[in-house]
Amino acid sequence: MTATDRSIELINAAAQAAADKLAHDVIAYDVSDVLSITDAFLLASAPNDRQVKSIVDEIEERLLKELGAKPVRREGDRDARWVLLDYVDIVVHVQHSEERVFYALERLWKDCPEIELPADAKATRGKAAEHTRLQAAEEAAGPDGDW
Repeated sequence: MTATDRSIELINAAAQAAADKLAHDVIAYDVSDVLSITDAFLLASAPNDRQVKSIVDEIEERLLKELGAKPVRREGDRDARWVLLDYVDIVVHVQHSEERVFYALERLWKDCPEIELPADAKATRGKAAEHTRLQAAEEAAGPDGDW
């Protein structure tokens, strides 16, 4: 069994929305062969809680406006470290970068096929590592910017 056309449509719209809000490392998996409760997972991350909330809000707004889809459940809002949007056909995980590394959901679902995403979403791959390198360089430079 593979993800339905509706699931793919939802995944692509959510991935584009996440990319538009500068999410990092957007990736989607077809989990329909291993889970009976949903067809696909979308994973995205951001370096801070505010951006996590912004990405989640944009995904919700875009899916409602463009596809008439509302999540049946939204969890993790208060801390905005890991927000889960359950649309039944798909589940969206938007995590703070630290949670993304710690929980490593990609490792759990690596045997599932990846879903092809829009170019903007694919372009987010590696952004978390790039952000971490830049942040480390800024911290090493000190408050005056001197090395």
